[in-house]
This record gives sequence, C-alpha cells and structure tokens, in this order.
Amino acid sequence: VQLQASGGGLVQAGGSLRLSCAASGRTFSNYGMGWFRQAPGKEREFVAAINWSGDSTHYADSVKGRFTISRDKAKITVHLQMNSLKPEDTAVYYCAASRYFATTSTDYGYWGRGTQVTVSS
Repeated sequence: VQLQASGGGLVQAGGSLRLSCAASGRTFSNYGMGWFRQAPGKEREFVAAINWSGDSTHYADSVKGRFTISRDKAKITVHLQMNSLKPEDTAVYYCAASRYFATTSTDYGYWGRGTQVTVSS
C-alpha cells in the first residue's frame, strides 16, 4: 500500500504548482483524501481535504481561495492546485487517506512520503 506525492519544486512567489497523489497497492476510491504540510521546525498542519465522492472539500484558512483539491473520476488520483504561492507555503507536502472526511492528521491511516515545495521571495 503506497501513496506517492509528486509535482513539488521551486517556484517564485505568486507562481503556481500542481501536486498529485497516486495510490498503489489498494484502492482509495471510497476514502477521504487530504493534504498536509510540514515546514522546518514546525508541526505538520492540515492544508486541504476532499471526501470520497469529491463533492465536499475543506481548506485551512491560510490557503483558502488559493489552493484547490480535486480527485479524478476514478478517484484514484488526488490533486492540489496551488496558486498565488507565498514563501510561507514552503514545506514538505504529504498526501494521506482516511476512512473519514477529516482535517486531523490522526484520522488518516495512510500517508505518502511527501514532496518538497519551495517558494522563493
């Protein structure tokens, strides 16, 4: 069972990146999915979540209006479109799967390795 996040990189402030999370080893089509991030010296924090059907989403206040979480029709891949990026968005971004539509990391039982996002000023 593996979740693999990709799409991270280095971008200037105001730019955009699109992260993707693909599952292998089992299907997560009926799981809620989420994105979390962890900056150096800080705790992991919630970014965005989407329910199993894709018709409900939730965002952290810090990214609301700039980030969009989505999942494809087969519900295999989850994306995080990040626009208007700020230096404070710099972190390792992790995707995760939960049996619930959740915003708390402890509700997520499956985690990917993470992808680095660096936003330069």
